[in-house]
Amino acid sequence: MKNTYESPLNTRYSSREMQELFSPDMKFRTWRRLWIALAEAERELGLDISEAQIEELKKFKDQINYEAAEEWERQVRHDVMAHVHAYGQQCPSAKGIIHLGATSCYVGDNTDIIIMRDALELIRKKLAAVIGRLSGFALKYKAMPTLGFTHFQPAQLVTVGKRACLWIQDLLIDLDDLEYILSSMKLLGNKGTTGTQASFMNLFDNDSEKVKKLEQLIAHKVGFDSVYPVSGQTYTRKQDSRILNVLSGIAQSASKFSCDIRLLQSMKEIEEPFEDKQIGSSAMAYKRNPMRSERMASLARYVITDCLNPAITAASQWFERTLDDSANKRISIPEAFLAVDAILNIYMNVAGGLVVYPKVIEKHVLEELPFMATENIMMKAVKRGGDRQELHERIRLHSMEAGKQVKLYGLENDLLERIAGDDAFGLSMDEILAVVKPSNYIGRSQEQVTEFIEEIALPRINSIDLEGIISDLRV
Repeated sequence: MKNTYESPLNTRYSSREMQELFSPDMKFRTWRRLWIALAEAERELGLDISEAQIEELKKFKDQINYEAAEEWERQVRHDVMAHVHAYGQQCPSAKGIIHLGATSCYVGDNTDIIIMRDALELIRKKLAAVIGRLSGFALKYKAMPTLGFTHFQPAQLVTVGKRACLWIQDLLIDLDDLEYILSSMKLLGNKGTTGTQASFMNLFDNDSEKVKKLEQLIAHKVGFDSVYPVSGQTYTRKQDSRILNVLSGIAQSASKFSCDIRLLQSMKEIEEPFEDKQIGSSAMAYKRNPMRSERMASLARYVITDCLNPAITAASQWFERTLDDSANKRISIPEAFLAVDAILNIYMNVAGGLVVYPKVIEKHVLEELPFMATENIMMKAVKRGGDRQELHERIRLHSMEAGKQVKLYGLENDLLERIAGDDAFGLSMDEILAVVKPSNYIGRSQEQVTEFIEEIALPRINSIDLEGIISDLRV
């Protein structure tokens, strides 16, 4: 048992692949990738850098001498320069050209963008996996009538699959937002201390075209098509705010789903997965608490509030930069990604193992359907010669009395029996039951599910490669 604090996102919730993306080792290896890209690009544009120096840098790009870096940082009190010196110890012939012309933000900010891009790609895959599982569920239950609710009061019928499409549609909106942000992400490039590229102009004897070309070469070497055309010392912190807004959107969608599942589980209609030996309560052994859905809601609440951090940072940067972003950014951005990763891990698990209880659903439908069916019953009776206004009044009185039986005495809804026994309607119980058939009251639910899943949802995610999604979901 360790005696120092550890983030629960690491120890309990998020996946190893997301933890590795935001690990110190990933950060420092990416710094070295960027130093190599810088040296290669500078050599290609004519600076006195040899191929042997670059090969030496490549030899040690993943073999980081952390102890040396820590010792240097104790001396110089600067993390980037500490790693420059440590890298130089491993690469003596190249140490003089490491970080040539660059500022700390060259490695710091560009690394942040690279890691966030890769993390968004992972989130994208997991979103698609959740949509795929929910789509299968929606198609399976596309025709099963269930009570619809407005204000959590029984309303017209929908189907179990139709309701699932609401969850999927929210996730598709999140996927659209995520892919737009991914497509518009840019590298900071090599802008210098205030964004003017003055140091690189000096290196290249004021050859502006070479300085522009240098930036494009670096971007392409690390997998980007473009760089921000202008910046201060840092890339605009609007980028961080936009990214966390996308993560917040995913959290919002997941929380809505978790709320619906918790309500349905309370009604005993649909449950999240529950293992044979799982304990729902330490005191009440019979309980089957929806702990996974509750955890989704809990983590989602954290992400939704966390997205304020980069928004405030973006709003409060001074001129070309201030450093009041750094400590906040080190915490708020990785933690948001780790939390959303955990949310989607749980979402995949729950969506892939939902348990449906058709008899309970049918029971609840039949308890409320008589009230919903009264207009159709009245129309059938009118066709038999009844008076519409008289029948409307009689239905109102029967409905009030049937409601009293349910609410005051806890009895079954006997509205249909009351109508069948009223000669004014002239309908037998069999004729009334033919009208009160749940499938007659679901509108286009079944067709909507088929059209939405087959024409929109599945084509949208089928192009996304799900390889690399680790199945070890910590739920």
